[in-house]
Amino acid sequence: MQKKNARTAPIRWGIIGCGSVTELKSGPAYQKTAGFELSAVMRRDLGLAADYALRHQVKAYSCDAADIINNDNIDAVYIATPPDSHKFYALQVAAAGKPCCIEKPLAPSYADSLAIVNAFQGKDIPLFVAYYRRSLPRFNKVKALLESGAIGQIRTINAFLNKPANALDLSGEFNWRTDKTVAAGGYFDDLASHGLDLFAYLLGDFDIVKGLGTNQQGLYSSLDAVTACWQHKSGVTGIGSWNFGGCTREDRVVITGSKGEISFSVFDEAAVVLQTLSERQEFIIDNPENIQLHHVENMREHLVNDVVHPSSGKTALHTSWVMAQILHGE
Repeated sequence: MQKKNARTAPIRWGIIGCGSVTELKSGPAYQKTAGFELSAVMRRDLGLAADYALRHQVKAYSCDAADIINNDNIDAVYIATPPDSHKFYALQVAAAGKPCCIEKPLAPSYADSLAIVNAFQGKDIPLFVAYYRRSLPRFNKVKALLESGAIGQIRTINAFLNKPANALDLSGEFNWRTDKTVAAGGYFDDLASHGLDLFAYLLGDFDIVKGLGTNQQGLYSSLDAVTACWQHKSGVTGIGSWNFGGCTREDRVVITGSKGEISFSVFDEAAVVLQTLSERQEFIIDNPENIQLHHVENMREHLVNDVVHPSSGKTALHTSWVMAQILHGE
């Protein structure tokens, strides 16, 4: 790639793994972002890759990741495969010297996450991770309220996510999200990682983290219930519970301060609520149709205008460390 601020042609992206997450959440965001072009996609099933390319009007497709990574007509690569293959592909992208965005979590283990980050840092190549909530206006409103002192000194955060088993869980059919060889923490890896990364963004890095996990339902091989407690380097304390076998869905986060509290949902379309002794305010902030749009636009700002992206390999590595502490005490 040319140096930042010297490029006039679009940055041409290729996707490795054009599965469900790329249909609406992310893929179209690369097409809608000025200065970006989605030029090629890859999926191991060539027919599915061709179908995606046709429906999304992408010029090239392949069933071989090397056709994306080593293609001179591709400037940057988005890895959207399950986490157990992230390291395999990421090290190849780093060797090719191309900027990369990797779906979250960065990798199934802290060791693999560290290897990925070191590979890109060693070559001074930009690495982004799709913890896109750091770029969403809804959560930046929460951050602005906290930084303005709206609830005084921040004391603690309480996070609770409860979901019933879904039809796929009950069927016993294969699901990589609940296969311990791919995601040892199950849905915790897939979903709680978003929340934990967001909490680090809002409250600063974690310092002390403890946790435990178990499988209560026996529906699959990975964990289905995880609890944790922690302290941020700022002194803010936190507790979290994630259960994927409850009877109802509930997604609630409450940040309590010396003068009030802020509540919101990590995943649900809910208002951000500011409650103090004197008033209650609700902020309705819609997410974009393609929820990774602002994340992708911020990658453009980083690559073209030197504006630091909020979700980097370094920040995602810290989230990997937090998750390892909760699940394994590493």
